[in-house]
Amino acid sequence: QVQLVESGGGLVQAGGSLRLSCAASGRTFSINNMAWFRQAPGKGREFVAAISWGGGTTYYADSVKGRFTISRDIAKNTLYLQMNSLKPEDTAVYSCAARVVPGTVLHTAGNYNFWGQGTQVTVSS
Repeated sequence: QVQLVESGGGLVQAGGSLRLSCAASGRTFSINNMAWFRQAPGKGREFVAAISWGGGTTYYADSVKGRFTISRDIAKNTLYLQMNSLKPEDTAVYSCAARVVPGTVLHTAGNYNFWGQGTQVTVSS
């Protein structure tokens, strides 16, 4: 099992920045990929960004490319999401996810095995 705990959400004005963290514990040696997803009120879960845990290769949704940066600190077993130039449409609950099975389809929520509880990000206009 892998446990994930997010932190760093909050309220920010449009154009501002936030950094989310996701601390992993448990069988972290089994992690292949990690990702951030978000869910806005009344909408489905949306892929934001993913990273290969070992190699560090990153993948982004077009909606956040150039504004968000996903990274990880393997020594601390922590995943990050640096969010810059935030827009009101970025408002959502952000959740981190871990995948233990190797694969190439990283934008599908169903391919992830473990999830955090989520952290609220609210961007005011």
